[in-house]
Amino acid sequence: MFLIRSANNPIITRKDIPSVLPHLIDVSSVFNPGAVKIDDKYLLIIRVQNRGRETLLLKAESSDGEHFNISQNPIHFDGIESVKEKIFHIYDVRITKLGNIYYLVYAMDMEFGCRLGLASTKDFSDYKFMGIISNDDSRNGVLFPERIDGKYLMYERPNLFSLENGPKTGSAIYLSESIDLVNWRKCGPVLEGRFHYWDEFIGSGPPPIKTKSGWLNIYHGVATHFASSNIYQAGVFLSDLNNPQKIIARSKYNILEPRELYELTGQVANVVFPTGAIVEEYDSSGFAKPESEIKIYYGAADTCVCMCTSTIGEIISAAYQ
Repeated sequence: MFLIRSANNPIITRKDIPSVLPHLIDVSSVFNPGAVKIDDKYLLIIRVQNRGRETLLLKAESSDGEHFNISQNPIHFDGIESVKEKIFHIYDVRITKLGNIYYLVYAMDMEFGCRLGLASTKDFSDYKFMGIISNDDSRNGVLFPERIDGKYLMYERPNLFSLENGPKTGSAIYLSESIDLVNWRKCGPVLEGRFHYWDEFIGSGPPPIKTKSGWLNIYHGVATHFASSNIYQAGVFLSDLNNPQKIIARSKYNILEPRELYELTGQVANVVFPTGAIVEEYDSSGFAKPESEIKIYYGAADTCVCMCTSTIGEIISAAYQ
């Protein structure tokens, strides 16, 4: 067993969201959090849907990574008013620290499809919108925590297919590069779905984690070949530290699948969707220690927030099985 679910799961439910007029009265769901640890504080940016099916982002803070205090003030990105096209929803934040700045990559449902947006913050109080960073319909953007050969790198997942009774999705993760974080160029595919198995359609989960074995990537896969439901699961792959387009290893088996009632039933049944990960210990060179605990935060059934734990070494070993 590579991942151990928290005994407190689900760690955040709709009942934990402050009931504040006019947008947050008796909300419908909360899921798919971005995650980061600052000093001894755990911080999540959580996706909340209210009863109008509007999407809001809220900050949640914790001293232990499991019991969270949730802000009643939705996050606003200063400067996003400059976007002329109508934005319907902003959601599924991934958080990456570069230098002393935290960058948030998120999906934006717009009039002509889904785009990736980028914002920055130094204190998680004020957020600056930096721009739309995908040229076409794309989702699941994750920034690398350092530049390689002077370039910023990102994994993203172009949306080229439509699931039956579901959203647009994709069967390949691509590497993109930029010199300024705003203008991006696709380098090419990194990982493709395996049809008829657990990960037919795929997308990145949390941002890549630097280890001495390579970039550690947790990703989601969707099995679509069941008559009644698409099943969202999680797996892992390792990519080369100097060339993240090169795959070193990839898990044959999922490391997390819907089994608990809170993962099996909800707004969207049969979903575990990892979007945040916190590594507790790094060495002096910035590599995650193999023995370090890793906390993985995920949305369950598009309804609640859950957490599971493992070690970096165990997750790496899963990539070779």
